[in-house]
Amino acid sequence: MPTDHDPQETEVERTTRIPVFTEQQTASFAPVSGDLLAPGPEPEPEPSQDRRRLTLRRGLIVAGAAAGVLVVLYGMDILLSQGAVPRGTTVAGVDIGGLSRADAEQKLRLAVEPRTTQPIKVRAGEVEGTLDARQAGLVPDWSGTLDQAGSQPLNPFARLTSFFARREVPFVSTSDSGKLAAQLDTLRPKVDRDPVEGGIRFEGTSPVAVDPKPGQKLDAEGAARSVVDNWVLGTAVPLPVATTPVKVSAEAVREAIEKIAKPAVSGPVAVKGEGKDATLSPAAIAGALGFTATDSGALAPKLDQGKVVEALKPQLASTEKPGNDAEFVFDSGKPAVKPSTEGRGVDWDKSLAGLADLVQRKDNRVLTAQYAKQPAKITTEQAEQLGVKEVVGEFTTGGFAADSGTNIRVVAEKVNGAVVKPGEVFSLNGYTGPRGAPQGYVQAGVIENGAPAREIGGGISQFATTLYNASYFAGLADAGHQEHSYFISRYPAAREATVFQNPDGSSVIDLRFKNDSPNGIAIQTIWTPSQITVKLWGTKRYQVESVPGERTNPVEPQPRQGPATNCVPSAGGPGFTVTDTRVIKDLNGREVARQTRKKAYDPAPKITCGGQ
Repeated sequence: MPTDHDPQETEVERTTRIPVFTEQQTASFAPVSGDLLAPGPEPEPEPSQDRRRLTLRRGLIVAGAAAGVLVVLYGMDILLSQGAVPRGTTVAGVDIGGLSRADAEQKLRLAVEPRTTQPIKVRAGEVEGTLDARQAGLVPDWSGTLDQAGSQPLNPFARLTSFFARREVPFVSTSDSGKLAAQLDTLRPKVDRDPVEGGIRFEGTSPVAVDPKPGQKLDAEGAARSVVDNWVLGTAVPLPVATTPVKVSAEAVREAIEKIAKPAVSGPVAVKGEGKDATLSPAAIAGALGFTATDSGALAPKLDQGKVVEALKPQLASTEKPGNDAEFVFDSGKPAVKPSTEGRGVDWDKSLAGLADLVQRKDNRVLTAQYAKQPAKITTEQAEQLGVKEVVGEFTTGGFAADSGTNIRVVAEKVNGAVVKPGEVFSLNGYTGPRGAPQGYVQAGVIENGAPAREIGGGISQFATTLYNASYFAGLADAGHQEHSYFISRYPAAREATVFQNPDGSSVIDLRFKNDSPNGIAIQTIWTPSQITVKLWGTKRYQVESVPGERTNPVEPQPRQGPATNCVPSAGGPGFTVTDTRVIKDLNGREVARQTRKKAYDPAPKITCGGQ
């Protein structure tokens, strides 16, 4: 009988043959329903050696056939795409994969070239702008771009994946770094900004949050790279910026409003003086209260002491006793020291030291003014040591009208006895303050646009010219002055000065000189109805000589119709250019300095009135 592995055995014989069980095989049956036996699982027959070989042979045949097909397809793909741009290649968003080099360049030019003539949109942080490609020196490199794209790959895997994947190739451009940097610099005024710390401002007495805003600065090097890489894409080019963080967050601002700002203006602060009290109103607090950022990110209150004093000082003025500086008087024709007196007043530094903490309370808002002695700025002893003993500079002018003379007298009385300590600068406008009707000045003649006119304080320029010449001959340093636009015959040419103030007393044109000597300077003024004299007293150092130059470049005056009302006719005067040279010598006659000043005077127009 054939065995189980007899290859000659038929399928029918294998299925109908009655098995013969061994004792061990019989034991694998389990009893089922009485005496019947149920067979257990039959062991799997092992495949035959020949069948395995047959299967392997068939697999190799199939694999070989498949490989052959792939080789044929690979060869055909290479032949069909010979010299073309690799499949799946895109440049600046344009698909040029599989095209010949010439076709790829044509397609790329059609899509991209129009973009190169348009303004380049850029975005730096929150700021948007444009650049000019031509002015930035940007030029597309078509050949270089296609070189970057490469040629057909020979790697079979790369060729296979190219059917499904996309490869973006950077666009190649040439650029002029200098021109591009210059174009990027045009964006800085809008892009670059300093950080804005969170803070609080007041609208009346209502605190308003100032939200923080980080600073930013254009990253020039990174921005240039980004423009070169992306300018042809047709979308806004992102420009990198370096940011500067802020210390104070928006949350810290809100916290300071609730804990500091609102309580600060919730009510007035009472200030107890000696014999009289003062009140610091919520409006005054709001005007003086500011905030500074701390390293911990909080807002700290900071009061402007000057504004607080400005609000409180007038209310407490009657509780203070002002002192007086030592002065020089000239009753005997020579300077004598009028002694200083010590004053007593509010010590504002001590009085307001705890105010920033006090205003954060909602109750018990009271502080007590602290008083202290206030010594004179120039004590008697200091004045006596200034070396004021002889005239070092002197000048006299005259020929003024009565109304101008009134103003000259008022300003002369104000300046008489003024002391300029070594190293100090004397300012005429600063020393006199406003020169208006409340100070005793009257309307008088002035020159306005070359024509006579009238205004309060007219004539003060004559005093300024006299004082300037006294400092000139004293050899003191000129710290700033301006001549008249038109020549006035009673003044020395190129050696005169004018002054002017706004109606509120603020300075427009000033006369200033510096006491650059080691000794003090005392100013004496002597007024009469016909002339004004200014003498400067100190310790003489120099001999000074004025050397006037010749008048050149004459310009004849032109006629001009005067105003309809208050017209004053004038013959006018020629314009010219002139110099003045100050020669400074020491007391032994040795020249120390030579200073030349040049002035071009405008011609004063001929003013006619009433159609004459």
